[in-house]
Amino acid sequence: MKDSMQWVWTNFIETIWRPFVKSAKSASLFILIFSLFFTALLSLFFFKTTSTSTVNTIPHYKYPKRNSEIQLDCTAYNHNGTCPSHNPITYNPQEANQDRSSDATCPEYFRWIYEDLRPWALTGISKEMVERAQTMAHLRLVIIKGKAYVETYKKPFQTRDISSLWGILQLLRRYPGRVPDLDLMLNCGDRPTVESSKYSGSNATSPPPLFRFCKDDNTLDIVPEINIKPWVPLLKELEKANKKTKWLNRAPYAYWKGNPYVADTRKDLLKCNVSDKQDWKARLYIQDWEQESKKGYKIYIEGAAWSVSEKYILACDAVTLLVKPRYYDFFTRGLLPRHHYWPINPDDKCRSIKFAVDWGNSHQKEAQKIGKTASEFIQNELKMEYVYDYMLHILNEYAKLLQYQPTIPEKATELCSEAMACSAIGLTKKFMMESMVKAPAKSWPCSIPPAYDPSSLYSLLKRKSNSIKEVEMWERKFTKNQENKHS
Repeated sequence: MKDSMQWVWTNFIETIWRPFVKSAKSASLFILIFSLFFTALLSLFFFKTTSTSTVNTIPHYKYPKRNSEIQLDCTAYNHNGTCPSHNPITYNPQEANQDRSSDATCPEYFRWIYEDLRPWALTGISKEMVERAQTMAHLRLVIIKGKAYVETYKKPFQTRDISSLWGILQLLRRYPGRVPDLDLMLNCGDRPTVESSKYSGSNATSPPPLFRFCKDDNTLDIVPEINIKPWVPLLKELEKANKKTKWLNRAPYAYWKGNPYVADTRKDLLKCNVSDKQDWKARLYIQDWEQESKKGYKIYIEGAAWSVSEKYILACDAVTLLVKPRYYDFFTRGLLPRHHYWPINPDDKCRSIKFAVDWGNSHQKEAQKIGKTASEFIQNELKMEYVYDYMLHILNEYAKLLQYQPTIPEKATELCSEAMACSAIGLTKKFMMESMVKAPAKSWPCSIPPAYDPSSLYSLLKRKSNSIKEVEMWERKFTKNQENKHS
């Protein structure tokens, strides 16, 4: 400020003062101009000072020191039953040592955020649209000035609401002050419900925006990732287990463990188990992740809907035999057939599985590369930093579409980490302590890549389709050759 004032004064002397003092006739005009100039200068100085003061004091956010932890204040919460008043706080990652460059680009699958929100890109989202989703929702989440408020409509299966809300609270702790004001409905069930066919046509109404864990090609549900679990320690365990058994030393069979009674397609899979009459190269049991890391091939098959086991299977460094799924979650649209997994025909599972195992056993380098690529995808592109960044970006893009200022629902209650964790016991308490964000992020979130243009999206989908069709063609040729041998 001092240097700029000195420059202004010097410029004034050379360009205004000297010319005027040379002529007495200009004295009165000089006094007028000087008065106007001095008044303007004072106004500029006053405006700058006032503006700076306003920016620094509204709102009154505190900046935590480097590596400072956000402690749970259970003593105060248990005493008065209210959430801490010091939250939210903002955090300046420029003051901390950045683990990741602030201009890091998010993984490719982040581009699907725009596709999930495309139904409202032109119309925006009104309060009426949001409230139309209430009949399909388990709860309503409102975030205002960094604080979370929840109104519950019905209890979901098991503890899905708890893990979902806990994920939101950890996002607020990781990126304090960066989560926008928003108002959304969440369904914690398995199958998506907002059918696109009901909202198509010239006279159709806009669909109600409803968040849930998965969707398919015929539904418009919005897919976030808010079901946060202790993913970091599990990733480390899987990575350690992967190193115990080299791929070439793993069992040359397709391996699956899970509950076959939740879906007909899983019951049908049991027909592929080894028997006295036929060996389809499949071994089907009950789940054990330590044992899965000793197998060369692993089968993923949906249950009632999308299954959370998919990312665990992909992380095991083996070839994932993916029975063509109907549902997808936030990251699976970023997977490519024959690059991250081997596609399995759902209408002829047993033959398809046997062909995949036989192909892999005779093309071990290629098969090992598929397993390694999938494992690296999970380790590098699905790390917790990106999971939280995906949450932040989809909520940010969603909030941009809101055509109204969210307000706290009359029946909503404030939610904070203390409200959930302080009274928790047993496994729930353990889950919360292991997954709790201890301090704000040391870096900015990754930068979301641009949306797909129509041609690039078509090319991507065509590439996937062609790759699967090629595998199906190989299978048909293999089956025909086998039949000719036995004829």
